[in-house]
Amino acid sequence: MITADAERGAALLLSTRLALAQPASQVVRATLRATAHGAYEARIGGRPVSDAVLSPGWSSYEWRLQVQEYDVTRLMADLVDVEVLLGNGWWRGGLGFTGLNLDYGPSIGFIAELEVTYRDRATQVAVTGPHWTARRSQITENSLYDGVRMDARPPSGEQLPVRVLDFDRSTPVPQTKPAITRHETLRPVRTWTSPSGRTLVDFGQNLVGWIRLRASGPAGTEITVRHAEVLEDGELATRPLRGACATDTFVLSGGPEDVFEPTLTFHGFRYAEITGQPGDLEAVVVHSDMRRTGTFECSNPLVNRLVENSVWGQKGNFLDLPTDCPQRDERLGWTGDIAVYAPAACYQFDCADVLHGWLLDLAVETEHSGHVPFVVPNVLKLAPAEVRAKSEPMLGPTAIWGDAAVWVPETLWHAYGDRDRLAEHYPAMVRHLEGAEARLSPSGLWDTGFQFGDWLDPAAPPDRPHQAKADPGVVATACLYRSACFAADTAVILGEDQDARRWRDLAGRTRDAFMKHYVHHDGTIRSDAQTVYALAIHFGLLDGELRQAAGDRLAALVQEDDHRVATGFAGTPYVTWALTETGHVEDAYRLLLQERCPSWLYAVTMDATTIWERWDSLLPDGTVNPGEMTSFNHYALGAVVDWLYKSVAGIRPAEPGYARVLLRPTPGPGLDWARGTLDTPHGRVACGWRRQDMGFDVEIHVPEGIEADVVLPDGARHTVTGGAHAFTSAL
Repeated sequence: MITADAERGAALLLSTRLALAQPASQVVRATLRATAHGAYEARIGGRPVSDAVLSPGWSSYEWRLQVQEYDVTRLMADLVDVEVLLGNGWWRGGLGFTGLNLDYGPSIGFIAELEVTYRDRATQVAVTGPHWTARRSQITENSLYDGVRMDARPPSGEQLPVRVLDFDRSTPVPQTKPAITRHETLRPVRTWTSPSGRTLVDFGQNLVGWIRLRASGPAGTEITVRHAEVLEDGELATRPLRGACATDTFVLSGGPEDVFEPTLTFHGFRYAEITGQPGDLEAVVVHSDMRRTGTFECSNPLVNRLVENSVWGQKGNFLDLPTDCPQRDERLGWTGDIAVYAPAACYQFDCADVLHGWLLDLAVETEHSGHVPFVVPNVLKLAPAEVRAKSEPMLGPTAIWGDAAVWVPETLWHAYGDRDRLAEHYPAMVRHLEGAEARLSPSGLWDTGFQFGDWLDPAAPPDRPHQAKADPGVVATACLYRSACFAADTAVILGEDQDARRWRDLAGRTRDAFMKHYVHHDGTIRSDAQTVYALAIHFGLLDGELRQAAGDRLAALVQEDDHRVATGFAGTPYVTWALTETGHVEDAYRLLLQERCPSWLYAVTMDATTIWERWDSLLPDGTVNPGEMTSFNHYALGAVVDWLYKSVAGIRPAEPGYARVLLRPTPGPGLDWARGTLDTPHGRVACGWRRQDMGFDVEIHVPEGIEADVVLPDGARHTVTGGAHAFTSAL
């Protein structure tokens, strides 16, 4: 691995020239394999080797450094000029929050080999080494959180000594996750002058990426672009960014036109503030290369916007890994967020490879820490010793956040049915369950140790988001039961019969303890909060009359709250499911369609274009929530859309990977029609319903060769195979 010494913020240009051993016309294949400590872009003959940006992405670098492989045959010439732009990326990113400023290492570096195969089967291999040259690039500052400074004037051209870095050759692994690439470009929908006299631009959509700018003017002229998700008092609201500057500065060359594209950073923004000559602007949307697979639409435009907000939230937070937010000084792979959101994510996009690659990082981080970290990759372990000491009481197995080791593989199994990948994820499930089991109290409850609980319950104080109505022990014990059940199922699938018995036993003991200590004879549950009922019902802890009684109590609580949301991270994904499963469909719909805060549609009425972190990230008067932790692109509370996809539209897997399909649409008051589509591994599934005077018309489509079990709103059941089918259902 090679590097050169320059200022911390400066991006390097590394280059070499290779003479081919035979004429370029004799090349049958040329392959470039590369990776970096940092973020790189490679060009051969001045042309990019791929569409990827910010390679190699972010992984658990200490053990897993992804290697990219590019077919560069088309770029070969008798003299091959290779040039690499190398920036800080996540390796020297000043990562974390509240001033942590964490780096993986002090020096960025690049390593590659170019393998050329000729018609006579001879091969030629060239590798990085001290014979390469280095110089400073036009990017004099680069940071993921703070932005870049690009100077289009010719650099000095001074060469820097190339150094060879020590490099652990056990860390490179083939790339699993898809590349980060550019997607849509958005033009401004409005440009105006703020009350303070600043130029503001609205792109109409909260997005993740950067602004591509074209401008001309005198050499040395500076254009500064600041980014934010919302406005406050008519100005850019930057307080939610905390320590992230999110500012790009462009210095003109004096030529006919300069084009700036800051590809060594990314921002979460809808609005931009331009200081200096505005030039021609467009926003470039950047995220992992995922294929859109699922759609949903209905008769209510606010619900449709809620779904699109979820889609945009996923795009913005699936930038190489599932993050909590893409804009402030954090942007970490928080495990709890994706634990609850994964089912929605896997409907909206084919994110099998993104999540599989992230789970491989989770597994290695868990192996070395002994428990599932709060964030993966676990950059927080790089914090100074005194910071780690203060957080020591919080460390260890946690519900939901730790359950990501089980729930995300569970989602992938049902969505894609890949047994081999399930086997790769199983060891982390075991470590999580063993850690949680060791924390159980003598009563058999998981009521010891730190828990996030029902994080961001709307009743919790802004500065104490863990103080929820739901008892954290009830939440954790219910989650342990769900995880133990799926671990047992996984063990059966993998032929691990002894493990299956072990996890079935843990699930049984956990359920018994839950019933004995938390559930009363009338079906009420300790702390009597919506979340505890939602989890107990949807996770299958209750049966028969107790289950129905709990559902009735949940519905009563929802009605008492005037059908406004009263759940946080733990309960929100499951409350509409639990209401529906216990016969309270009307309450589920009224909860969904509520527009007063706190509710899902409140944010939509406040012009949100992504999912907010808090139910009231923006207060009704248009000011930003006073909490220190406030994001406007945070998908977790949008997990309700999974219920829209699988219950309202009714598209569910009856067997893993949709090898058999269950179509069970559930109409309710407030919608006249709804429909969804999903591109499964076996083809497209569609299901929709429309209200008529005497009932519902239901139309479905099933891939050829696939059987579907159809359950109509009136309870009638049918089994169909392939093609389009239409049914009429009574009210």
